[in-house]
Amino acid sequence: MIPVILAGGYGTRLWPLSRASFPKQFLSLTSSQSMLQATHSRLSGVSQCMKPIVVCNEEHRFIVAEQLRQINVEPSSIILEPVGRNTAPAIAIAALNALQLYDDPILLVLPADHVIADTAAFHHAISIAQPAVEAGKLVTFGIVPNKPEIGYGYIKFSKTYRRPSNDHTVTSIFPIEEFVEKPNKERAQQYIDNGNYLWNSGMFMFRASVFIDELNKYSDDILAACRLSMKNPQQDFDFLRPDPVAFSNCPPNSIDYAVMEKTELAVVVPLDAGWSDVGSWSALWEVSEQDDSNNVNIGDTITVDSKNCYLNSAANRLIATVGIDDLIVIDTADAVLVAKKDQVQNVKDIVEKLKSEQRPEAHQHRMIYRPWGHYDSIDSGHRYQVKRITVNPGAKLSVQMHHHRAEHWVVVSGTARVLNGDKETLLTENQSVYIPVGVVHALENPGKVPLELIEVQSGSYLGEDDIVRFEDRYGRC
Repeated sequence: MIPVILAGGYGTRLWPLSRASFPKQFLSLTSSQSMLQATHSRLSGVSQCMKPIVVCNEEHRFIVAEQLRQINVEPSSIILEPVGRNTAPAIAIAALNALQLYDDPILLVLPADHVIADTAAFHHAISIAQPAVEAGKLVTFGIVPNKPEIGYGYIKFSKTYRRPSNDHTVTSIFPIEEFVEKPNKERAQQYIDNGNYLWNSGMFMFRASVFIDELNKYSDDILAACRLSMKNPQQDFDFLRPDPVAFSNCPPNSIDYAVMEKTELAVVVPLDAGWSDVGSWSALWEVSEQDDSNNVNIGDTITVDSKNCYLNSAANRLIATVGIDDLIVIDTADAVLVAKKDQVQNVKDIVEKLKSEQRPEAHQHRMIYRPWGHYDSIDSGHRYQVKRITVNPGAKLSVQMHHHRAEHWVVVSGTARVLNGDKETLLTENQSVYIPVGVVHALENPGKVPLELIEVQSGSYLGEDDIVRFEDRYGRC
């Protein structure tokens, strides 16, 4: 069995923590691990589980690789989508890749941005699904609803499922009658009262060949484009790149529309495991640890006569509240969000407004992640910019030059190997170097601990596109 982890997407509903350049699947929201890392870690103990295939956006490739490295996971493949085409094409290229690597494996398809509190119940559901998969079924996992939720699609199944009062395990697999779009509040309550409806989780399990056959039967245009894109994929370091032209021509469609709503092989396993897709700040509040006043406190917070709030001081500044109720307060280095808890679905409208005004807060954090480490733009003004740069042990920035800016580097901790024109030097704590405009240079951390330095840029143009790369170990030339 191969886990297929879908790590694409540009989550907007958890702004300002989630940005296009660093969306929620890479954030640590409910534990010390990121959601991507937790998705893989909760598979520990599942029998016959192979190395995962991860499908992600081109922009996030180094984040995915680094986060997997941090938990000592070597993936079977990291497949880079040239453009987003929804879940059916993403799963199709993963299935085609799996068939190249293994003899018709079972695929366990998991979005990278879900929370599952009861890992044992999740494992049990997988074990219940496996015989059906081996018999040629396409299994989806339906979440036993605990409220009339209007933010999820529903699955109607053929027999009423009632959770045993003293047992959270699943005992049955049911045929699917229909997939239902997100309902209004009244209709959602009817689904709950009926007892024949489950939330659509977006998690699946099937043999790779069975999925490909059904995709060919019901959405052959998607399969044809995906086959063409995976005919001669480019292997680039740890990454597999489908042909961008062929994949871009693939019709965008979800696996539900492309296959699951049409096939006669679809069945559902009810899952009651504390699941959430963390699709909003209120959903995150529900699954997070709360104090005696039902507040979630992340970071430096002080509350007086406040209740039912989610407070997150991501910027490590003090958040102090007095007499508030049902509010979301998120403080990051460059943005603060204050919202009513029952209005957080509209946070995406803020992001759209930021995009329309071409503001950088829509896309990226002040902290920018690179394959060699990260940097924080701590100050800027007319003709200058100051960054705090962290270079991972053994990592190296590209050999490069700038047409419009000079740079001054001051080492705070660690050791820097610096190429400055035709001269190479080692710098340690409190030592510095000046890089003139137009001089070819490079920065490397040859040590065993992170290198931290302060970079002061000065010049007529300070944009990131004023970089001419001559050599780069990460393939960015």
